[in-house]
This record gives sequence, C-alpha cells and structure tokens, in this order.
Amino acid sequence: MDITGQVSDWLARLEARLASGEIAAAVALFQPDGIWRDLVALTWNIHPAEGADRIAAMLEACAEAPRDFVLAGPARTVEDWVEAEFTFRTRSVAGRGHVRLKGGRAWTLVTSAEALLDHPWAEGPAREIGTVHGAVPGRRGWSRQISDTPDVIIIGGGQGGMALGARLQFLGVHAVILEARARAGDSWRDRYESLCLHDPVWYDHMPYIPFPAGWPVFTPKERMADWLEMYAKVMALDYRAGSRVVRAERVGGTWKVFVSCDRGETALRAPHLVFATGMSGYPDVPVFPGANSFAGRRLHSSQYRTAHDHRGARAVVIGSNTSAHDICHDLWEHGVPVTMVQRSSTLVARSANVVENLLGPSYSEEALVAGITTERGDFLATTWPWALMAERMKPVAAKMAEADADLHKRLVSRGFLLDNGPDGSGIPLKSARRGGGFYIDVGASDLIADGKIGLASGKGVARIETDGVVLQDGTRLECDLIVYATGFGSMNRFVAELCGQSVADQVGKVWGLGSATEKDPGPWEGELRNMWKPTAVPGLWFHGGNLAQSRHYSRLLAIQIKARLASVPAPVHAQARVNHHE
Repeated sequence: MDITGQVSDWLARLEARLASGEIAAAVALFQPDGIWRDLVALTWNIHPAEGADRIAAMLEACAEAPRDFVLAGPARTVEDWVEAEFTFRTRSVAGRGHVRLKGGRAWTLVTSAEALLDHPWAEGPAREIGTVHGAVPGRRGWSRQISDTPDVIIIGGGQGGMALGARLQFLGVHAVILEARARAGDSWRDRYESLCLHDPVWYDHMPYIPFPAGWPVFTPKERMADWLEMYAKVMALDYRAGSRVVRAERVGGTWKVFVSCDRGETALRAPHLVFATGMSGYPDVPVFPGANSFAGRRLHSSQYRTAHDHRGARAVVIGSNTSAHDICHDLWEHGVPVTMVQRSSTLVARSANVVENLLGPSYSEEALVAGITTERGDFLATTWPWALMAERMKPVAAKMAEADADLHKRLVSRGFLLDNGPDGSGIPLKSARRGGGFYIDVGASDLIADGKIGLASGKGVARIETDGVVLQDGTRLECDLIVYATGFGSMNRFVAELCGQSVADQVGKVWGLGSATEKDPGPWEGELRNMWKPTAVPGLWFHGGNLAQSRHYSRLLAIQIKARLASVPAPVHAQARVNHHE
C-alpha cells in the first residue's frame, strides 16, 4: 500500500471505531505520546489532548464524533513520518484536518472547525442578494445595519476587532465595534512615525480582502491605518469610532456596556462581549524612585511619536525589544544622542532571515507557487501542537542564529545580551510564552554593534534624578528624554478596569502557555490562555494576536459565537482552569 493508501486506511479505521463507540480501539491507533489537537470541532474549545488517557477522555466526553473523512490530496513523507490533510464533518460542523503517522499510528492529529453546517458563511453561492427585485413601495437605499441591541459588542477597533466583525457579519451576526480613537486605523496612525510592519505582506492579509499584488512587502503604519479605515467602510462594519467604553457589567445573562461618545453616555446590551484590545495594548509603565523629580520628558513607547519632537535632547530608552530598537533607530537617524538600557537578554534576528527561514515556507511568493495559499498556510501553522513546537523550532532557530552569527558576534562584543529563547526555540515560542522578548532587525542592531546607539546592558535602573537615570551599578546617564519601552500588560487589566477586579479574577491570566519559563509560569496549559475560546465568565471572549493570528482565529471565534446565538449544542470539553490572577 502506498503512503496515501496508508493514511486513507488509517482514517477509515478511526472513523469505524468512533462510529461503533470503541474508544479504546480508537485510542490504540495513536502513538502512546500522540496528541489530538482539537480546534472547536469536537470540544467547542481549543484543546490539546496530550497522550492516550486525555485522548480517551476527550472522545468519551464529546458527543460529536468526526466522520466522513476524505483525503484532501496525496500524502507525503517528511523526515520519519507520513502526513496528509483531510476533510470531515460532525453533526454540527464541516471541518478540516491533518494527521502525521509514525509506524502506522498517529503522532499528531488536528481537527479544526471550518463552518457550521446549518449556518454557512454568506459567501460564494451563499452570498446575500443585496437588494429586493420588483416593485417595493417606499423603497429606501442601502444603509449599514445600526442597532443598540446587537448580538455582540467588540471592544477595540484595530485589526483584531475588524477581522472578527467581518467574520461575524458573514454569519449573519450583528456586531458593534467600539473604538475609543477618533478614526478607524488610529491604533496604527497614532504610533511612532517610523513604525513599519516587521512581518511581510503575505503574512498580514485581512480576511476576505487581501492586499493588492503590488503592495509593499513591509507596510508603513500610515498605509496600514488607511487600509483598515477602508476595510471598515468596504466591509460595511458597524464601526463606531470615538466611542470609549466606560464600564461593562453582566445583567441577567446579558452584557450592558456603557459608552462615552460625542452624544454623551449611552448603553448597549448584547449577550456576548469580546475584548479585542490587543494582547499588547495596556501600557506597562515601571515605577522608579525619583521619577517625578525628572525635569525632562518621560514617555511610554505608546506615547512616542517622532524624533522631530526631541531635537536637541539627549535620550535614554529603557527596554531592548522591538519598540525600544525602533525608537532608538528613529532618534539616531534624526541626530538625537540615545542610549538603550537593556535590563534582560533579547532575541535578535535579521528581517531577511525571518522572511526566508521562518515565514517563507508558508507565506511568500514561492509558497503561493507551491499551492500554499494564505488560508492553507494559516491551517498548516496549527498542525503542530504547542507541546511539540519547541523541539520543532529548535533546528530552525539554530539555522537562523547561524545565518546571523556575524551580527550576533558584533553585538556581544558591545555587551549586548543575546538569547535564542530559554531553550533555543526562537521567536514563535517567545511570542507565545511571553508576548515579546525579541527584535526583528531592520537596522538598529548595526547601529548598536557600531556604537552609534549607546548601550547599558545587564544593569537595572536604581533611580531617576532631575537630569538623568542612575543604574544599579552607579552608572549615570544624563538625559532630557526618557522613553519607557517596557512593553504592555495583560488584557486582563482591561477587564479589571471595565468590568471590575472580581470579573478579572474569574478570567485569570490572558496569553501564555504555562511553560514555566520567564514570564510564563506554570502549570502547563498547552494552548494560549483564554484566547479565542470560552472563558470562565459566560459570554466573555478575548481576541487578539498579530495580523495572521487575528485573521485565522477570528474564524474559530465567530463559529463559536454563532453556534450559541443559533442554539447549536456546543458543550465545552476541558474548560481551562483559571490561573495566575493579575
């Protein structure tokens, strides 16, 4: 039997055993350490069943066993396993899957919901008519759907809120998107002038409307802002800029959200509330002794706009990740002397290296030629469970470090503290575990290595004085400007601010895997905490991540919300425990 036949036979045996309720026999088709990662299709959750016992528990608990497996193409051999993609269905959903077989048994299996069978996406043959033909007395022209009793309230009108709003709209769900800033796109427009996406265009498309074929590889923030403003209009989203949420409370199974806008304070009600404020949206400003005595300007990186505002100043930037590098880069290019204070190690990879080795296999012109569309690339990215991801990424991270070896040597000679992740697994794991800790180099690293940007590494801040920053070893950095490039806090803080601390405590930590590495304490959860899946608070959801994550997971979150609104049975298996109150 060829490898495609082997996978087809394995799927047939799994389907037969599940159909007959032979759970033990179905589990025997897996490696002892096999992992079945389910994305909403069976568990109505994002859940990795790791090992035989958890796979058995999942199958015993879930009423909707997958069936009608059909291979989506030929199998292929990769290293020491055989893998293939397939489609399937349950009683409620149409799904997409992927399996890896070792020795005829499954090492990894992914089942992902793609659509609700009874509530299809309003696209293609199911698209809306858009008008009523015939004679309609008193006909009025088209207008956006506006209501103060929507199905979903989304707090945050950046790319995440828009992506989810568009997905929900294509399921016939009315979502109101509330954005505190004056215009759609201001979440990008209001950032520092030199900001440009560090991810390439193939990775950054929005749902339904990809960037044009001639769009630049790296998008300047102004163009991203204008694109999002266009997107909100063209997608006919119920997008309400200049609407700041004051507070939200759950009353009788419904969320009541109080909004301050140009009409005063209004209240909206909906059964579902989504925080799409960004997993890096709440400025984290450290408190240093003496800070209030500083005679110059102190800014968080989210408040920094342009070096033109600081000509003639001497600057200190506290932090050493993406924003810190970008701001130091901008200040140096405009003649402002600047020193970076690096308090902990940072992962650095050149942009071309990231594009070629990390993202290129799934998101590039070459990937498109190979038949890997954006949507397929998104799906393939989900086929490695997080429990295996670190080991899978170590060779890639090592290859990237080798390609950047000369740059790294020069940085280290200057005293820069480098790492490649706590276990050598590189950027993706650092992002998942702690939401940062790296810099994709677009020029600042050479300036540091050449001594053009000052560096004080491995030294914490002892205090701030009237005219400078004093480090813990006594080093004194005279300055007129301090920029705190110290990152952002958890989305949990927004919940505490708007819904109260008791609700925030019910939710627990947002983001992180529980890897027991720096800034990601255990216990192990195996998926990003509280993201795109049911939380411990009914009707409360979180949506965020980078553009690619927002694009892909908005589909899964929209399916979950629509199922509940349409009374589709959606019992949640393995509801995650609440950990690490903040």
